[in-house]
Amino acid sequence: MIWLVVGLIVFLGVHSVRIVADNWRGATLARIGPGAWKGLYSLVSVLGLALIVWGYGQTRLAPLVLWTPPLGLRHAASLLTLVAFVLVVAAYVPRNALKVRLRHPMVLGVKAWALGHLLSNGSAADLLLFGGFLLWAVRLFRVSRQRDAGFPAPAPASPMATGLTVAIGIGAWAAFAFWAHAWLIGVSPLGR
Repeated sequence: MIWLVVGLIVFLGVHSVRIVADNWRGATLARIGPGAWKGLYSLVSVLGLALIVWGYGQTRLAPLVLWTPPLGLRHAASLLTLVAFVLVVAAYVPRNALKVRLRHPMVLGVKAWALGHLLSNGSAADLLLFGGFLLWAVRLFRVSRQRDAGFPAPAPASPMATGLTVAIGIGAWAAFAFWAHAWLIGVSPLGR
């Protein structure tokens, strides 16, 4: 479980720089330049993600089960992950109503994903992984919304962009839920 914890510290740590050390981030960015900053940020992120994947995989070999979630919570998890996919897509499609209204749909998508997985999984590793991401997303969303107060309102939403966002999100969710989750993670979330 140590590699999972180290991976979470590295990955969530680098993604928390704006929360805990925004002045340091700005000074470092000015000193080394945006290209070097993005490269270093990406490298550390990939390292953290690799450690999370490796560590979580290792914990699945001998899981420490804390509770057994009721089977019905799988439906709630499916619904929350569907919402998460749509919100993540909303972060990338310009002028969709979700992004205009919520401002930070990616972070809300991480919240929905983490909560869904907490509801449907009950091991110590699940609590660390999904609970860690949920706490991080709650804090980041709050800080981001406070920072938004100083920025002008975004451009008006486009119904076409919003429809496209929802359609892509649902399609991506379906592909992941019915095929890719089992292939990548080894678990079929819909029991197929």
